[in-house]
Amino acid sequence: MADRKLIAGNWKMNGTHADLERFGAYAELAADAPQQVRVALAVPHTLLFSAAERAAGSRLGIGGEDCHANENGAHTGCVSAPMLHAAGASFTILGHSERRADQGETDADVKAKAEAALRAGLDLIICVGETEAERDAGDAESVVGRQLAGSIPECNPARLTIAYEPVWAIGTGRTPTVEDVAAMHDHIRSALAARFGEAGQGVLILYGGSVKASNAAELLSASNVGGALVGGASLKIEDFRPIVEAAA
Repeated sequence: MADRKLIAGNWKMNGTHADLERFGAYAELAADAPQQVRVALAVPHTLLFSAAERAAGSRLGIGGEDCHANENGAHTGCVSAPMLHAAGASFTILGHSERRADQGETDADVKAKAEAALRAGLDLIICVGETEAERDAGDAESVVGRQLAGSIPECNPARLTIAYEPVWAIGTGRTPTVEDVAAMHDHIRSALAARFGEAGQGVLILYGGSVKASNAAELLSASNVGGALVGGASLKIEDFRPIVEAAA
């Protein structure tokens, strides 16, 4: 488990069809990575089908950024897990801190979406993380533990990845130390082991707090850090490449 790494880019609400011309470089990056390092990109729904076409036959994984809990119905503007799968996604990100904050998603919402994703054949990246107020109150571990318990469905842990996002370090000027990151990842590992037994030791735990070329190697060497969920730095191949190389 310690030798496996996943570097997953999250394009968020960025990118148009013209940006897919750069996909060849991402596919080459994934091909050049050591066998134990996987590379994936979650792209906006409008790009998903074309991105999956371009990545077909390569080692580059393609996923969605969210899905609805229902398979179909009167949910204008939403995208279901079967739609993602049909468009070529192999995984989806769920419970991202921005969706929990901006769309008010609860742990129960995330769990329902995760169950739908599993039924559709998608693997999961489930995000957890505490706010600045929660950390300052000393509640960081309890908050993350509650999110894990409430967001993860009954599943084969081989289809599950967790991403830890320290919300308190995003846009606040506060930077978590490697010790902060390791302590929380160790806590998450303990929760996964308690939930899934020995299989919980094999679940990758990604770090998702402003990973970039300058800090990737140090963060990826921390205890129980199995990779990174990369936001802005995944939009440019020259920023993303050093992070993938650091995972090797």
